[in-house]
Amino acid sequence: MTRWVARAAALTVAMATFASSTTVGPAGAVTPPVVDPGPPPAGPVAPPVPTELKAICGIPTGVLPATDLAKRTSAEAMLDYRSAWRFSRGAGQKVAVIDTGVNPHPRLRALEAGGDYVGGSDGLRDCDAHGTLVAGIIAATPSPDDSFAGIAPEAAILSIRQNSGAYGPVGASPDTSDDPNAVSPGFGNTHTLALAITRAVDLGATVINLSEVACAPVAAGLDDAELGRAVRYAYERNVVVVAAAGNFNTQSMCSAQNTTADPNRPLEVAWESVGTIASPAWFDDYVLAVAAVTPSGAPAEFSLHGPWVAVAAPGEQITSLDPNGPGVINAQMGREGLAPLNGTSFATPFVAGMVALIRSRFPELTAGQVMDLVKRTARTPGHGPDLATGYGVVDPVAALTYQIPLTDSDSPPTAGSAIALAPQQDPGNARARAIVWAVTGVSVLLMAAALALTATRRRDR
Repeated sequence: MTRWVARAAALTVAMATFASSTTVGPAGAVTPPVVDPGPPPAGPVAPPVPTELKAICGIPTGVLPATDLAKRTSAEAMLDYRSAWRFSRGAGQKVAVIDTGVNPHPRLRALEAGGDYVGGSDGLRDCDAHGTLVAGIIAATPSPDDSFAGIAPEAAILSIRQNSGAYGPVGASPDTSDDPNAVSPGFGNTHTLALAITRAVDLGATVINLSEVACAPVAAGLDDAELGRAVRYAYERNVVVVAAAGNFNTQSMCSAQNTTADPNRPLEVAWESVGTIASPAWFDDYVLAVAAVTPSGAPAEFSLHGPWVAVAAPGEQITSLDPNGPGVINAQMGREGLAPLNGTSFATPFVAGMVALIRSRFPELTAGQVMDLVKRTARTPGHGPDLATGYGVVDPVAALTYQIPLTDSDSPPTAGSAIALAPQQDPGNARARAIVWAVTGVSVLLMAAALALTATRRRDR
């Protein structure tokens, strides 16, 4: 596992908490979470406690040796999203990146400050490089200097800083493992994430990207009741929430992979085998949870499995905008030198960007219908949905060219209702119908001409 995956896991599991708030079954089993009705979390747009910088702000990044930036990236080759631009580029959509902040970049043309729950910025400061990389995958504009571009280059980015490995409470040790709301160095937890989601909805986001996850063993539980209410609030206000499935790492609270003796076991009964909870990914009624795959399309080893996984996207050897400059990068400096960018954190924004494309092309669809469309058009494995990649790798072109049935304007679709399968026309029948209509049309014209000629002759007589 690369240093970047390890660091990304450290950042995300800093949000794990231990006060039980969900229904937990017998040891080693869990039931799907239920979100109780209630108001969304609310609070000031500021850190809940005074904070200070604990490390140097900024992480060195670079380009791996032998990289040809003029060559099509493996992620774009897999998703072919430039072909989807014929139908949509994400115009009119606002994607909230709730992360470590986003640094301004010349290729992020529409970047909006959404606030800061970590320090005193407006949300447009990224000490960890993570949020800027995520934003680039979503909405970076093309450049003649390289082959990289975000999946939805005309979408706007709303940046809310919610967690950072460079910050901590004033006067406290950089290691915040004694904090009941955190289990690794860094700042940010399920409470601040819930607040940030509510704020993103209230600021007009149509899509929310959460490249972070709180993990804990089933026996420990998670204090994520607020987080559940926040994602439900977003869903009920027609906002699509896209969240990372999480990075499996033996050194973190996502330390046990969810496995089952039968990888093709029906998802509805697979909850019995869950040993590690991932939040907010497991709120699958309100969230699209994204797993990572390799450039060949196989499930990535570090991608956490679970019955809540909806779809998958590229999560290895990722390229994105340089958080420290005007160009692009595909690596971060670690203890052993440059390491490639890997993680479910980077698979998630591909799906968030795709959702922006869909919402721009099909604005009449509800959040639930968009989520259904993403899953319906994914490249599902031959054996059906599974714990590793859900319905499979997303397909932007398939989603944007799907035949959406027209709905009665007097009866708008309800959130979460499934999209009916479009009838598939048989080519032979289509040709036969065309011939019949053509012959019928010619016959009508001949009959009309004959009647006109008869009428003329009668008048002559």
